[in-house]
Amino acid sequence: MAIERTLTILKPDCVRKNLIGEVTRRIQEAGFRILAMKMVRLTEETAAGFYEVHRGKPFFDDLVAFMSSGPCVPMVLEKENAVADFRELIGATNPAEAKEGTIRAAFADSVGENIIHGSDSAENGKLESAYFFSESEIVANVS
Repeated sequence: MAIERTLTILKPDCVRKNLIGEVTRRIQEAGFRILAMKMVRLTEETAAGFYEVHRGKPFFDDLVAFMSSGPCVPMVLEKENAVADFRELIGATNPAEAKEGTIRAAFADSVGENIIHGSDSAENGKLESAYFFSESEIVANVS
């Protein structure tokens, strides 16, 4: 298996619930290395740009409003098989369908407020990471 990078975002509900430390601990305990991390407050414009792929879908406006409702914490993560392993760690988008022990099963309230984002492919992980971080902000070779 190859080393991959993926992007996660601890969403505004995660920050509001004071779960940044707990969720980050679970991510690190699962073997992910954090290569970049910062707290940001998305504007409606930047949230809409990030979720452009969903424009025109019924949930788009609510998603943009939610993601711009408070601070969030994007992170670039690295690990072998990072994308698939991370999606397994966070669980299904709908927390009611998420497996026991996943981050969403433990902390998410709804499909719309589901605590955390994870890239759905290695290619999207690269594109999404570049949306939040310049290459100089990503610290490689972390031991």
